[in-house]
Amino acid sequence: MSTAVATTEIKDVLDQLGIESVNSGASTGSTWFNTRGEQIDSYSPVDGKLIASVTAATETEYEACILKGQEAYKTWRTMPSPKRGEIVRQLGNKLRDYKEPLGKLVSYEMGKSYQEGLGEVQEMIDICDFAVGLSRQLNGSTLHSERPSHRMYDQYHPLGIVGIISAFNFPVAVWCWNTALAWIAGDVCIWKPSEKTPLTAVACQKIAAEVFAENNVPEGVSTLVIGGADLGQCMTADRRVPLVSATGSTRMGRLVGEAVAKRLGKSLLELGGNNAIIIAPSADLELVIPGVVFGAVGTSGQRCTSTRRLIIHESIYDKVKDILVKAYGQITIGNPLDESNHMGPLIDEDAVNTYLAAIEKAKAEGGNMLIEGKKLEGPGYESGCYVSPSMAEVENHYEIVQHETFAPLLYLIKYSGDVSNAIEIQNGVDQGLSSSIFTNNIRESEMFLSQQGSDCGIANVNIGTSGAEIGGAFGGEKDTGGGRESGSDAWKVYMRRQTNTINYSTELPLAQGIKFDF
Repeated sequence: MSTAVATTEIKDVLDQLGIESVNSGASTGSTWFNTRGEQIDSYSPVDGKLIASVTAATETEYEACILKGQEAYKTWRTMPSPKRGEIVRQLGNKLRDYKEPLGKLVSYEMGKSYQEGLGEVQEMIDICDFAVGLSRQLNGSTLHSERPSHRMYDQYHPLGIVGIISAFNFPVAVWCWNTALAWIAGDVCIWKPSEKTPLTAVACQKIAAEVFAENNVPEGVSTLVIGGADLGQCMTADRRVPLVSATGSTRMGRLVGEAVAKRLGKSLLELGGNNAIIIAPSADLELVIPGVVFGAVGTSGQRCTSTRRLIIHESIYDKVKDILVKAYGQITIGNPLDESNHMGPLIDEDAVNTYLAAIEKAKAEGGNMLIEGKKLEGPGYESGCYVSPSMAEVENHYEIVQHETFAPLLYLIKYSGDVSNAIEIQNGVDQGLSSSIFTNNIRESEMFLSQQGSDCGIANVNIGTSGAEIGGAFGGEKDTGGGRESGSDAWKVYMRRQTNTINYSTELPLAQGIKFDF
């Protein structure tokens, strides 16, 4: 890779991952194009140092990847799904081999803690394991025909090329959530990662290509194009890409959804969250506090499932507030590769400025800052991307509260009366990703999970909003986009459904009893 000036430790990581010599942002597998696009520099938010540079893919290279993907699809789709699952199993094992260096690169390039970086790679391993079992269970339904001596059933076929647009905050896991399922379904994939985290994408492409080459899989099953919005626009407008899976802001999702819908394609959208935890009077505070603190400051508040709002019953409001203020005083902030730190940096200086502006907006609207975050400076904070977390007492209707701030800004909101009032506050935003209630009252928990309860795609009881298991479908409603990834039956979005009818009689009965005499 060109112009790498990062630490010796990180250079060793790049070398272990086999990407030290790669300076291209486009690949069809083992082949890397000699790209002629703009240079993309990856600076670490940890220390502000340049890690390395890659050259962005151009529309010409995008076209080459699409053509190679179309060619590979003809072979890949005919391979039995369990055999595709076996290759995904090998990918999971390869990720186990590379877990430590890849987790460290995720931490250093994105800024999340090293433990969270390792956890993200573990999510990749877990979805590979899930997909292996699923490769033998892509089942349809047997249906009863109204016509004698006829058999009907549903089956699922691959779509073709699946486009993946991923965000910086989970630079590797979201790619694998999509590819593991798409590959066992028989699809091939083209990936446009965030240009803020290009190196982790290069590493993943190298790892996948290594597995495919060992199994004599044709190039094009996994392709990569690194670049800006122009490449995303190519993908969303391309009729040869029947499904586009996009993770990012609601604003970005609207653009993707409109472009894909215009050509009657399919989109899987995982967009913004404005996630709330309800704390009822019977809540076990020993569970509440770690759930809230991790949800609010984990990944420096840069998870789509981060806790943004805390809706606390008035009878315990002051007690919870005091405990949280004290807990926030124990949060350590610094280099995320140091496992003693709870919080690392935000992704870049633009994110810092957006965070500070949100604090000022909350104050201007009448918010009471219990803890006012600031930009951290001095030794250890030279990158300019470190901030301290914030906590503010607000009303849910404030404009700033209605929007997602991708940073460690936690809003405290008081509710009175029964849990239905808290649920109304929680649902009173445009986003609908993750939600939670802490209660020991079974009526409250069941109300929260009922059709009168949370309107989010994820609703938890006595655990926080942040984090999700691979086995469950991940996604949300309203402005979160309605997409579902990962577990349960999310695999169906990567396939097309077909109904089959077989006549094994000697007659041809027509629908609705219609008769034609010849």
